[in-house]
Amino acid sequence: MKRISAIMLLPVLALLPSGCKRHDMYTQDKSSSWDASRFFPNQQSMRKAADGAVPVDETDPDVAHPPVATAAMLERGHERYNIFCAPCHAKTGEGDGMIVQRGFPHPPSFNSDRLRQAPAQHYYDVISNGYGVMYSYAERVPSDDRWAVIAYIRALQRSQGLPVAELTPQDHAGLDHAELDHAGQP
Repeated sequence: MKRISAIMLLPVLALLPSGCKRHDMYTQDKSSSWDASRFFPNQQSMRKAADGAVPVDETDPDVAHPPVATAAMLERGHERYNIFCAPCHAKTGEGDGMIVQRGFPHPPSFNSDRLRQAPAQHYYDVISNGYGVMYSYAERVPSDDRWAVIAYIRALQRSQGLPVAELTPQDHAGLDHAELDHAGQP
């Protein structure tokens, strides 16, 4: 009897995985807002809405193309990064913040090749929607601050592993001063 039940159950089990795939627009190929596209003459996937188009879902109407970073923007990004990102990602961006030291999952380092090469839109999407165990910060971090944080992350990435030969004379002087301060401490 058990053998017959098992044989009858086999076709049902074989069909089960086929019901797991979504067959709707959710799984279709798509582009993010600023992805490159060979289809359109201007090589951009983001298209201007047709005149009279009514938005279906305006979750973040402030989204714009990444602005040019300024000193004030980097300062604001540093401040926001220390508040919202450093607890997990650490002030260095290595992903070993205080939360991680207390047992939470280790986020990726911003200095990994994958994240160094990721477009700014990737960071914007992660801040807006979350990723892995990171929850969305859309309600906590306004659009302008997201871009400021991204600019600061890019500055962090550039500062990590920068060859000494590429430093400006002011940077060299700052390093020399920091080494003197550090040498004088017990």
